[in-house]
Amino acid sequence: MNAKRLRDRIFQQEDLNFLLTNRIPRVLATRFMGWYSKIELPVVRDLSLSAWKLFTDLDLSDAKKEHFTSVHDCFTRELKPGARVIDPDPCALTSPCDAIVGQCGRIQGQQIFQAKGFPYSVTELFGNGDESAKYADGCYATLRLRSNMYHRFHAPYDCRVGHVTYISGDTWNVNPIALKRVERLFCKNERVAIRCELPSGGQTFALVAVAAVLVASVRLHCLGELFHPRYTGPQELACDATYSKGQELGWFQHGSTIIMFAPRGFDLAEGIEAGVEIRMGRRLLTRPATGDTTLRDS
Repeated sequence: MNAKRLRDRIFQQEDLNFLLTNRIPRVLATRFMGWYSKIELPVVRDLSLSAWKLFTDLDLSDAKKEHFTSVHDCFTRELKPGARVIDPDPCALTSPCDAIVGQCGRIQGQQIFQAKGFPYSVTELFGNGDESAKYADGCYATLRLRSNMYHRFHAPYDCRVGHVTYISGDTWNVNPIALKRVERLFCKNERVAIRCELPSGGQTFALVAVAAVLVASVRLHCLGELFHPRYTGPQELACDATYSKGQELGWFQHGSTIIMFAPRGFDLAEGIEAGVEIRMGRRLLTRPATGDTTLRDS
């Protein structure tokens, strides 16, 4: 049996997968991985990258660098210029990252789903009722970054990042197996909510970056903080940073999930549904044109 078939058989065993990735000291394992991944010894790097390639379809052909000093350096790699095409349509919000689309669609008041039959509250996810109320009856898309994917994320539209909320929590795995077993999982995990203001009309959209086991560090360019399980700084952080569509916002130290929210009036773009693989820059949400070339209030 070749390595790929063995890997697939292991990960298709749901009980074993859940046991290996969740019934461990999750936070401790995550801290260890954060330390281990930054070791810059060639033998550690080479053995680790070989193991990583054995268990995932790791493709580094679009990476800006050809050689990496550590596993962490590879995880947080940048892309070659032009490796992603940014949809220029002024009525489109693009995907902030490479991902597999999970649950997505219309927000039912304040309720959305992490898996079939597993609803959770937008208010609980944001930790702020005033902020989550802006997206009542709006639209959302869950974007899961697999470990072998590009792990930086980008602005879906021209915007200003005005506020960031950090919410401490656990580090459950966020793969589909765990999402079918752990209720309100996204609301239990460590996460960072990023509030983005559109350039006209006063509307906002939001990105909620959710950490996971072995993956609990998020870096934002607009702040000097590295968010991780041992972070003890303020939870509410004001900032004032402007970005153009497709410009880099930050990165996960490893892979995880981003949930994107838009207010009422936006819809999923054609072809966006659960299970679809999407690349950064592809249109994710759309709004009908309103007589000019910018997004406006209803």
